[in-house]
Amino acid sequence: MTAVSGAASHTADSTVGDEVPYLDIASPSFAMSSEAVRDARERHWYAGTNYGVAVLRYREVTELLKHPSLNQGSAKWPDHHGVHGGLFYDWWVKNLLVLEGEEHHRIRRLLNPAFSPRVAQSLKPEFEEIAAELIKNMKAKQSRGEQVEYVADFSEPFATRALCAMMGLSHEHWPFIADRANTVGYALSITIKEDIERIDRAVHELYDFVDDLIEERKANPGEDVVSRLVGFTAHGDKLSDEELRNALVLMLFGGMDTTRNQLGLLLQTYIRHPEQWELLAQNPEELTRPALEEGLRVNPTTRWVTREANEDFEYQGLRIAKGTTVHLFTMSSGTDPEAYPDPEIDILAKDRKPHHTFGGGVHHCLGHYIARADMSVALPMLAQAFTGLSCPGGDEWLPDSGNHGPVRLPLDFTVR
Repeated sequence: MTAVSGAASHTADSTVGDEVPYLDIASPSFAMSSEAVRDARERHWYAGTNYGVAVLRYREVTELLKHPSLNQGSAKWPDHHGVHGGLFYDWWVKNLLVLEGEEHHRIRRLLNPAFSPRVAQSLKPEFEEIAAELIKNMKAKQSRGEQVEYVADFSEPFATRALCAMMGLSHEHWPFIADRANTVGYALSITIKEDIERIDRAVHELYDFVDDLIEERKANPGEDVVSRLVGFTAHGDKLSDEELRNALVLMLFGGMDTTRNQLGLLLQTYIRHPEQWELLAQNPEELTRPALEEGLRVNPTTRWVTREANEDFEYQGLRIAKGTTVHLFTMSSGTDPEAYPDPEIDILAKDRKPHHTFGGGVHHCLGHYIARADMSVALPMLAQAFTGLSCPGGDEWLPDSGNHGPVRLPLDFTVR
């Protein structure tokens, strides 16, 4: 039997046997899509890391996502990297992503109606208008002989303007939101300590924006998500002022950052698999959903989710001490041959097991219906507009850990 220590360093202790692989996830060169991770998954269901244990295979990730001895573990991410205070830190440790117990359930219950399937469906016509406008602009830019850059020309404005639609915001705000959300996104990288001053400034600016928005909706309520949540606080028995502000900043950050990144990764996936792109273009009515889910499975923006042991427990012969960090490698689980005998992307495949790109258990992503709605609009519209996708070079990427995606993705294509 092996054991993992819950010591402050969160490293696997010396009782972990030699047969268990080790992954240096703090290294700037660490990549979730690397041979090292695939090799580790083949050798064992888990690996030791700098910060606890990494779970690599589908079955174990599935079970541990809902294990009662594990809490959400991302609250410790700043501490792991030497950040112990500041505006971002104070916001991070109090937002819905990391809260537990009744506090988490209460806030999630209040926010749930804003992210329902009905709300997601009602927003699709506006999502289609945004996508159509951006695609038209991409075609015009190419016709002028200019280089189309997918992040700046599509994924970032689409993701942010879709968020504006959901929150009832004027689309003129999208550049501000995108810029600040981009900056806060660096907090999910291993470079957080180097970037913390500008991250804190971005959080401060988002706080100011949200405070003004709350006051405006108190004076002029509408039918949008923000007005509904402001109404909750006005009755005094729902969200506190601080909870409302934290929730709205989380919406502005999470609603843009992850969707923009995921749209970039979807395009990367289909550049690599042009035959799948053509299938989608030919039959978007039937293949949009599997095309989206397969893209999410093999190339998710959230490469892992983090949990922390809330008690000593044993799982499959591994003793895990209270306080130990447990990383659930959702990307690795999504291509595990034991769960997906043919793990390559295949939008015609039947009976695929559900992937864990949006997490699982009580911390399953609150916004997954909205995210699926806007991406399921964008993806087939892009496929029907463009063929022969390629990147001529000059692309830049976030680290292949934490939240991954393109910072810059030049795009060549042929208009259909």
